[in-house]
Amino acid sequence: MDSQSNNENQNSASTSTHDLKPSKIKFQYEEDDEQVVEQGDETVTESSNLEIDEDTSMCDRAAAAAAAAADDDSIVDGDKTSADYYFDSYSHFGIHEEMLKDVVRTKTYQNVIYKNSFLFKDKVVLDVGAGTGILSLFCAKVGAKHVYAIECSSMADMAQEIVKLNGYSDVITVIKGKVEEIDLPVPQVDIIISEWMGYFLLYENMLDTVLYARDKWLVKDGLVLPDKASLYLTAIEDADYKADKIEFWNEVYGFDMSCIRKQAMMEPLVDTVDQNQIVTNCQLLKTMDISKMTSGDASFTALFKLIAERDDYIHALVAYFDVSFTKCHKLMGFSTGPKSRGTHWKQTVLYLEDVITICQGEAVVGSITVAPNKKNPRDVDIMLKYSVNGRHCRVSRTQYHRMR
Repeated sequence: MDSQSNNENQNSASTSTHDLKPSKIKFQYEEDDEQVVEQGDETVTESSNLEIDEDTSMCDRAAAAAAAAADDDSIVDGDKTSADYYFDSYSHFGIHEEMLKDVVRTKTYQNVIYKNSFLFKDKVVLDVGAGTGILSLFCAKVGAKHVYAIECSSMADMAQEIVKLNGYSDVITVIKGKVEEIDLPVPQVDIIISEWMGYFLLYENMLDTVLYARDKWLVKDGLVLPDKASLYLTAIEDADYKADKIEFWNEVYGFDMSCIRKQAMMEPLVDTVDQNQIVTNCQLLKTMDISKMTSGDASFTALFKLIAERDDYIHALVAYFDVSFTKCHKLMGFSTGPKSRGTHWKQTVLYLEDVITICQGEAVVGSITVAPNKKNPRDVDIMLKYSVNGRHCRVSRTQYHRMR
């Protein structure tokens, strides 16, 4: 290795995975480059015509998560809560550098805006979580009437300077503060744009902030960009890395540190998965319509059935997501899957307690329940139930994981 109520239309615990109809999505994020993603009830075949670059270092968001692991109502350093640390983490240039250098991410947003300028021309845009203000600048450049860029971290001050340096102070207004606490100078906006996705799609729970802004300020029939996000699951062989990251704790210089192994098992690993490690098909777990969903829809239970495509071992399940901009002239978006060009989100690896010996055609079946942690809603709690009834392996287990 390199490196939330149930949706009534899809993926509730009582919904058959076969109710998910196949579709084809063509993602385009460079002038002549595109991704084609086949989505189905049990299979996803992806192809990318872009060369895969060397992976960038892991985003400092992981460090932000560690600081945010304390309870939301706990006080740290006298006046700061874990939420404060979350926003403070985005004051560091390194995070923004890595996100801006994520070509798949940034170029997709640029092309969505530049190639669909008719959507933005003379419109009032709200940029939620603006960071350096790059999305606001894109919108201003194609003729947006006005852009309100909301950023809570001290990066807002730098964004204001960037806006001034580029001559857009009359078009872009940077507002420093939390979306839930600020007042906009206008009653409504025509478009909300945001890059809210976290690891495992939902980590950091910024989606709730986008939904809050949508319900408070978006004009009727206004646009939320992106408007669709889908979460997927597959299974991999990963003996060497599991041994290195998990089993290592069983015996450390002659001492039993297996108590740490238990904690290591619970914390999903954000890393890049080699597509050659994939043993099964890929399963669509959940699709979210950001323009219509409620906050509770991000808590869900989804069934899965992962069918082995070869004889092999399974050490972990891997989750990744796609995002789509369906209101564009041509459907656009990107995937964070292991068969696509790498992004700073990489993939999320959930190691299994069991080493599953599986034969081609056999299946790992189960369910995955996802919800924000009750004490710190920026964390994600994951309950994984899986079972195998094969020739060489019979197992049934429930595991708990927490993204933090």
